Amino acid sequence: MEGWAHWNLPAGPAPDNHVRAQGRHGEGVSADDYTSQMSSAPTDHPRPSRLAVLAAYGALYVVWGSTYLAIHFAIGSLPPLLMASTRFLIAGSLLYAWMRLRGAPAPTPLHWRTALIVGGFLLLGGNGAVVWAEQSVPSGIAALFVAVLPLWMVLIGWAQNGHRPTGRVLLGIALGLAGVAVLVGPDALAGGGYVDPVGGLVLVLGSLCWALGSMYSRGAPQPTAPALGSATQMLAGGALLLVAGIVRGEPATFDPGAVTMTSLLALGYLIVAGSLIGFSAYLWLLRVEPPARVATYAFVNPVVAVFLGWALAGEPLALTTIVAATIIVASVALVVRGQPATPPPGAAGGTSPVVTRRAA
Repeated sequence: MEGWAHWNLPAGPAPDNHVRAQGRHGEGVSADDYTSQMSSAPTDHPRPSRLAVLAAYGALYVVWGSTYLAIHFAIGSLPPLLMASTRFLIAGSLLYAWMRLRGAPAPTPLHWRTALIVGGFLLLGGNGAVVWAEQSVPSGIAALFVAVLPLWMVLIGWAQNGHRPTGRVLLGIALGLAGVAVLVGPDALAGGGYVDPVGGLVLVLGSLCWALGSMYSRGAPQPTAPALGSATQMLAGGALLLVAGIVRGEPATFDPGAVTMTSLLALGYLIVAGSLIGFSAYLWLLRVEPPARVATYAFVNPVVAVFLGWALAGEPLALTTIVAATIIVASVALVVRGQPATPPPGAAGGTSPVVTRRAA
């Protein structure tokens, strides 16, 4: 997390070849090099189509909402961290091979460093924390911690660039948290009167890790093709999850003969829908949309999960659920309308990464 203060370079190129910009560690960078580094600026590429942005949000809202049920089934007979590792290693390998076969250039060592950092924060620190903590923490508590993500995003962005969020954005975040609280209800929040303090702490750190990794990815050097960047981050994060699972001793307690078809089907769904579609859409949106707006998926996912449970698993749909859904939709509208209409610095079309500082 060191170097936060050095990420914010000017949004445009230097005015002449004699002006030099400061790099991450204070080294000089020529204006020509700087202009080349900022080649993904809006002036060079059109904004992505509205349809593409809406489709990506749909993937986050609906697909990731459905993964709650899939994760529940997957860890029924699979070790949590090894399951998550398998999910991201397979998805990352498939996406990496596909992009390389299509002619995408191989990632540089600098790109792999980014992948290791982002994959560590998002997948090991974020996803790994949730998968592990949900073994002892009630799902209502877990959902609330996930819903804190937009707040983390806004606070980190505020600390990073000094831009204070608007009152509408803050109101929307507070309203979203209230809506999730109504959704899970007092019984789920209480969890029988006991919440594992270690699991709760892990969820706090996991939510913060996800926000830090998300914000870091916006300014870190990445491959020009967003899908290749997603692949490298899934590979790096999956490898870290594998190491964590081994350190935790999961292979010693894993019984392959006890794995059910339900868990395997759920794992397959997580690989295709959750990772190849959902995770890639998330990382792409971080490049072209304000982070607080992207993070609204954390408010919507619990609503989607509840409605899918009602539609597909015959779970009851209470009046409080409808009220909570209405509140959450209103909160998303406030956050979206409270964000500036202009894209983030360096926002570009679907083939170029958004960067506030880019070295490759």
